[in-house]
Amino acid sequence: MRLTEPVTLGPYTAPSRVVFGPHETNLARRRALSDRHAAYYARRAAGGAGVVVTETASVHVSDWPYERAPLAADCGPGWAATAAACAPYGTLVVASLGHAGSQGSSAYHQSALWAPSRVADVVSRELPMEVEEAELDGLRAGFASAARLAVESGLHGVEVDAGQYSLLRQFLSGLTNQRQDAYGTDRLLLVRQVLGAVREAVGAGRLVGLRLSCDELAPWAGITPEHAEGFARELAPLLDYLVVVRGSAMSTAATRPDFHTPPGFNSALCAGVRSTVAGAVPVVLQGSVTGPDLAQRALDDGIADLVEMTRAQIADPQLVALVRAGRPERVRPCVLCNQKCRVRDNRNPVVSCAVDPRSGHETEDPPDTPLRREPGSVAAAARETDAPGRPDGAPPGASGHAVLVVGGGPAGLEAARVLAAHGHPVELVERTERLGGMLRVAGGRWAPLLDWLESEVRRLGVVVRTGTEAAARDLTGRRVVLATGSRPGPRRYDVDGGTVLEAADLLAGRAALPDGPVLVHDPVGDATGVALADRLAAEGRETALVTPDQVAGTQLALTGDLADAHARLARAGVSLLRRAVLRAVLADAALVEDSVTGEQHKVACAAVVHCGHRLPDTSLTAPAGAVPAGDRVAPRTVHEALLEGRRAALALHGGEGGASR
Repeated sequence: MRLTEPVTLGPYTAPSRVVFGPHETNLARRRALSDRHAAYYARRAAGGAGVVVTETASVHVSDWPYERAPLAADCGPGWAATAAACAPYGTLVVASLGHAGSQGSSAYHQSALWAPSRVADVVSRELPMEVEEAELDGLRAGFASAARLAVESGLHGVEVDAGQYSLLRQFLSGLTNQRQDAYGTDRLLLVRQVLGAVREAVGAGRLVGLRLSCDELAPWAGITPEHAEGFARELAPLLDYLVVVRGSAMSTAATRPDFHTPPGFNSALCAGVRSTVAGAVPVVLQGSVTGPDLAQRALDDGIADLVEMTRAQIADPQLVALVRAGRPERVRPCVLCNQKCRVRDNRNPVVSCAVDPRSGHETEDPPDTPLRREPGSVAAAARETDAPGRPDGAPPGASGHAVLVVGGGPAGLEAARVLAAHGHPVELVERTERLGGMLRVAGGRWAPLLDWLESEVRRLGVVVRTGTEAAARDLTGRRVVLATGSRPGPRRYDVDGGTVLEAADLLAGRAALPDGPVLVHDPVGDATGVALADRLAAEGRETALVTPDQVAGTQLALTGDLADAHARLARAGVSLLRRAVLRAVLADAALVEDSVTGEQHKVACAAVVHCGHRLPDTSLTAPAGAVPAGDRVAPRTVHEALLEGRRAALALHGGEGGASR
């Protein structure tokens, strides 16, 4: 079975075996699905997704897990709009339905959280109420009512959530279910009741799927793979498909880990469940499946019948269409950074992608090129990033205004790519011998993105000149994008005979550390300092990390990697100096000060590696009308670099194109 082949699910046929799974988006208006949801899902349907599962909607008003969490009772119009938007492409659209239970939030409805037992949530530490039969009646009725509304709105069915963030999982687990009644002696009872109510509500002609946590990674009391196989065997007759996931409140990073966890991490777990059900129900593999090759191997090896590729399709909505068209090398890679696709936090950021800043902003940011296709033509959808009107994907002709892009980092490459896709002749000059800028210095996980960007600009006919220093005279009278990168920022400490190296210089091989202990100075709290300290310690160096924060790498909480990062630092033997300010670098030590008490002490070190903020490189004077991009505006993350490269290109092309975001 091929990834791009149709597959039968219940009474329907999905056009491919690729699933776009449910995830938080913050695209809701109040608690209803919006037109932005419809556009977001339709873009993946146009790209060939076989099944789209919409953002999990709460089935009862007692559940309000995050501020913009959809409420099923309010989702009818949004579900209908999504169904209509996806209909031309044959994609099956399914509503995820759930209740977060004790993993929710009481901040919005200001009522007690629901749970099977009075067990405080390990994250919020909030003690929930123990639900009684009245609440359970309301829960079952809520699932049934929501399912009925979903299919009446034109969806093909529903997916019941018994995954990581769910009350149903909490009933299945000995970690949270300590009841002495029937729901405690038979922990599967409530799930069976809910599935029965949902099936009765939607009828035999619609899909009923289940997302099931099959390993809570807490074998002393939680759901184990052995438990899950028994659950799956018993529930299979009630289902049209089963999604195998892992994780619980005890392991919130386990369902959507970053690049430190190998892609396809759930393969063995999924294979065990699929073997157990023995064909009784199609099984879906979930778990960092980022590339078409990995997805196809999962099908070939009998691990799953379908493959969920959610983050991969956030990064490239055209993934299936490109594979089907024989151009898998053109799929924009997901780098598993979690920087913009994890949005379940109190800032309410809109879902997006570090490598595709248009994701989540489909209603306000135009495609790279005008689409020329008939509804339902997935092959044509693969040409979204091609040259206008060139079905073979060949480079565009010189139909637009010539543009010079100065700087070959991610912002410059993205600006050149978007301009060339819109038909402009583009020349890109880079002063070093290799494209990639600071992102190339970071290396590792970012290399596939840089390789993709370089491949695309060359495919689109951009004239690339490396080892070329642009001068002010070269910019006169031309349309210019300035993506000239960054330079080291200020150091707010004294240097008295000691050695200080910039992290960028060390990573790029432009500087070498002397022998002896190393102090990594991290006033920012992002991934740089933590990763560098981990790397140096792994090389056998005595390493300490100094941070003004209470927690080292505090910003890693936003990507879900904070706890795991601290575990890596501990295993590597890195010493953490928290709540500390670097005051001076001496010949053989660093002087640090406790930010609360003001007490100072020396830390022995042969060198300090500075991981502070950088500043725009403005050494090249900008001519009138030049558009800055990336670090030239303000050094930040990869997402901002690509977003501003895109904005600069669209501004020169003549449209606003997301500039208001």
